[in-house]
Amino acid sequence: MTIAIIGAGLGGLALARVLHVHGIEAVVHEREASRDARGQGGMLDIHSGQRALREAGLLDQFFAIARGEGQDMRLLEPDGTLLFQEDTPDDAPPDRPEVDRADLRNLLLDSLPADTVRWGQAFTSASTDKGLVHFADGSSAPYDLLVGADGAQSRVRALLTDARPVHIGQNVVEVGIPDIDRTHPDLAAMLGRGNYWVLGNGMSLAAQRNGDGRVRIGISFYDTAEDWFATSGIPFDDPAAARERLIDLLPGWDSRFTALIAACDDTIVPRAIFTLPAGLTWPSTPGVTLLGDAAHLMPPVGEGANMALLDGALLGLALAAHPDDFSAAVEEYEREMFERTGAAARMSARMQDLLTSPDAARKMLAFFQG
Repeated sequence: MTIAIIGAGLGGLALARVLHVHGIEAVVHEREASRDARGQGGMLDIHSGQRALREAGLLDQFFAIARGEGQDMRLLEPDGTLLFQEDTPDDAPPDRPEVDRADLRNLLLDSLPADTVRWGQAFTSASTDKGLVHFADGSSAPYDLLVGADGAQSRVRALLTDARPVHIGQNVVEVGIPDIDRTHPDLAAMLGRGNYWVLGNGMSLAAQRNGDGRVRIGISFYDTAEDWFATSGIPFDDPAAARERLIDLLPGWDSRFTALIAACDDTIVPRAIFTLPAGLTWPSTPGVTLLGDAAHLMPPVGEGANMALLDGALLGLALAAHPDDFSAAVEEYEREMFERTGAAARMSARMQDLLTSPDAARKMLAFFQG
């Protein structure tokens, strides 16, 4: 039987890898032209997803590329008050190590046969009666099981549910400082080795180190409309002016935080945040299922990548256990996935509420101390 996976993200690749480990081959159709067609984002906090990497036979390789020191945490208020600092001992267990998303994706890609991923195949539709997937270049491919691993704006999702992502009132501007230890050692020392959060006044600044020496910074504006970028006055086509405007949008913030923004390079990216309804389900449908953000898009608080990895691994295990009955495998997978990711989505929503509260920093402090 032919398993067609739409999307070469972490979840789709985890599925392909676990199937490969169990002697079942699949085809991954990816719209991007190559693995390096675009940047893959920043660091990921991998905790529950470690089980998926174990099932994939890749846990040791994962620990070799992960950063245990990325578990360090500093939490501050906008006036510069340090509320919480946790530095990870060198001998601490890697419960929640950080890893570059690109490095983790490459680990999964390199673990698959060379012809598993078909690049440059953008999914457009599926003929469910004929078992064919169709692509933007006019080609098509057969399938017995179609797995939508095609992310937040999934096109496969429409085969199972009318649910669509909705804006949650958060808009993020991503900026960054390359090679910070060399170019800005004072700022590097301030940030530390892991995650650095500043919360308050309906905004947040989250900085994290990448393995390549770059610090990625996300400045979030809460309780803002979906079209906020159009009215924010941030001139994204003029990086220098955009940095100045971002600083203006943080009145009263400590000068150390605005210095971070002033030191950023010219890569300035707006991101509006969307989610699917927490606990989304659909009737099990023969021949089609979803995983990752296509199935359960959550607020970006550290669960999405872990859930996607687990989705891929557990679907792969279910298919390996029922190689002659895909429908039974999908039903088994979906029952577990709905329960597990529903709980994760509700927890993520509670964390999102905490981040948007007027006293977010103090509530986050209580969360860490608890």
